[in-house]
Amino acid sequence: MNKINLAVIFGGMSTEHEVSIVSGTSIIENLDKRRYNIYPIYITKEGKWNKYTKEINEIKTLEINDNIKEIEKIDNIIEYLKQMDVIMPVLHGLGGEDGTIQGLFEMIKVPYVGCGVLASSVGMDKVYTKLVLDKANINQTKYEYIRKVKEEYIYIDKQFNENKYNLEEICKIMQNNLKYPMFVKPSNSGSSVGITKAKNIEELKQAIEYAAKFDTKILVEEGIKGKEVECAVLGNEEVIASCIGEIKPAEEFYSFDAKYTNKESIIEIPAKIEENISEEIRKLAIKAFKAIDGKGLSRVDFFVENGTNKIYINEINTMPGFTKISMYPKLFEQVGVEYRSLLDKLIQFALD
Repeated sequence: MNKINLAVIFGGMSTEHEVSIVSGTSIIENLDKRRYNIYPIYITKEGKWNKYTKEINEIKTLEINDNIKEIEKIDNIIEYLKQMDVIMPVLHGLGGEDGTIQGLFEMIKVPYVGCGVLASSVGMDKVYTKLVLDKANINQTKYEYIRKVKEEYIYIDKQFNENKYNLEEICKIMQNNLKYPMFVKPSNSGSSVGITKAKNIEELKQAIEYAAKFDTKILVEEGIKGKEVECAVLGNEEVIASCIGEIKPAEEFYSFDAKYTNKESIIEIPAKIEENISEEIRKLAIKAFKAIDGKGLSRVDFFVENGTNKIYINEINTMPGFTKISMYPKLFEQVGVEYRSLLDKLIQFALD
């Protein structure tokens, strides 16, 4: 059997650069070396493409904040990528998970793992994810959409009419339309970067100003008291869903630190929820994935409200964290799909 030439791309220019390094090196370490010729590609924070020249069999999973040292510049990126049978872009966030690099692969006609241009761009943009899921009639928490242009704030209503306000006025609109606590999020950001929980108008002002440092588009959501649960999906047309896992963050919400540095955060797989609720979440995860035209993989996040057990979709991650201890592979491991087998399946879906 001829070995498959596989490029694994990690790093990138987003705020999730370090997370991508961990995911990428974990995948390289665990791929079947008898099946693939592996070409690791590391993109720096400045956007420079490099071969990761460390011996393949010596590459081990790195930790957050570990540095990539053994690199060699790629002179002709397009020609280098065209030599590949398939590409696995293990890039989280802007420039990797938002459809831009997927567009490059489409242009050079090389198969790649994961969602296409449309699903990637919609899934990355929290506001536009909301709009698609609204159309799919999937229950979501109340939300508002604002933009910051220079020093002005623009409120976009449900009919997409735009009106300009100062920050004080914007916060009053949020208070009139939503209940505290509110979560303020940059529309295009992953791993909870730039997200703040606001319990009063002063915190809301600060949260909006903080989110605006990461994106001009800002989503403000009404908080839900309940379990934070996640479901992994896998496939192209015939999509399957994993069991459900529950996040028990060490902090007030599942922030970047709670995800990657605070060891007190707990993941419970399978989640302790009723079977009928679990089954409904699995169905909704597949529906949401298909609604954005997903392919290959995604992790779909939900809330289950205390008292009512009402299910609210939170967001879709089209390239979730992919270390051996990340939620996506752990959820499938629980239902009998081991890490290495999961990688093989994703690569085959790309080739299909």
